[in-house]
Amino acid sequence: MSLSLPETVRIVEVGPRDGLQNETAALDVATRVALIERLADSGLGTIEAGSFVSPRWIPQMADSGQVLTKLQRRPGVRYTALTPNRRGLEDAMAAGADEVAVFAAASEAFSQHNINCSIAESVERFREVCELASAAGLPVRGYVSCVLGCPYQGTVSESAVYDVTRRLLDLGCYEVSLGDTIGVGTAGRVESLLSDGLQQIPSEWLAVHFHDTYGQALANVLMALQCGVRSIDSSVAGLGGCPYAPGASGNVATEDVVYLLDGLGLRHGVDLEQLRATGDWICGQLGRKNRSRVANALAAAQH
Repeated sequence: MSLSLPETVRIVEVGPRDGLQNETAALDVATRVALIERLADSGLGTIEAGSFVSPRWIPQMADSGQVLTKLQRRPGVRYTALTPNRRGLEDAMAAGADEVAVFAAASEAFSQHNINCSIAESVERFREVCELASAAGLPVRGYVSCVLGCPYQGTVSESAVYDVTRRLLDLGCYEVSLGDTIGVGTAGRVESLLSDGLQQIPSEWLAVHFHDTYGQALANVLMALQCGVRSIDSSVAGLGGCPYAPGASGNVATEDVVYLLDGLGLRHGVDLEQLRATGDWICGQLGRKNRSRVANALAAAQH
């Protein structure tokens, strides 16, 4: 296992989808569009713009098609969407998504609670999505949730994590994001998971997605970078959580990740001050506090 840091890190901004879907307030289309455009203007090159799931399940993601079609797109920015089935894929393609994502779990209990089927059944459902997306030339990204623990079954084995990861890669996903959905992971557990996984799967095929429930997300990001992972999911202002994981706090804040990367001298292309202003703005729209410690420190230093 390499402990050298990558020179360049890709940040995948998940705030407009994974972040907003667990906020109490449902924002209108214009506000969601403005958020995505502001994030793109800050230099973020991959942005989750929405989710094509039933609005009965995730009402905050209703009208994702309108969000994508109304965007003033920035050159070089990839706007992505979660698509759990064929209809979702077709709607995302019609709205002009540049990339789609499918979502599995490493925990059987979580899979049943989340999408009402087994892991094997969920992966098989995604086969058609991946085949149709591939035929249309659309990249597919995979997510695996609960890689470091499950709210329903507790411990999740590393073999279970990499079994479902390989299945998603075999379906054609170009990258699989490993998610600590409930934020129970520590740097030691991340190292154990990745040192095993990177013997089986090249680092460029993996990303990480950490929630900050126990305040360990930045330490986990650093460990993942040291293990060779070059793609990090994060959410502006620490928006989000998980509607199927009671007590889970938001994703690691993009501002905090950028500050960490700056301190390490790694390239990422994001303007921290512009990002901070965007985080403060969206928190104002939601009527909530900014969870980014870096954003709050920078704001205090300006007064």
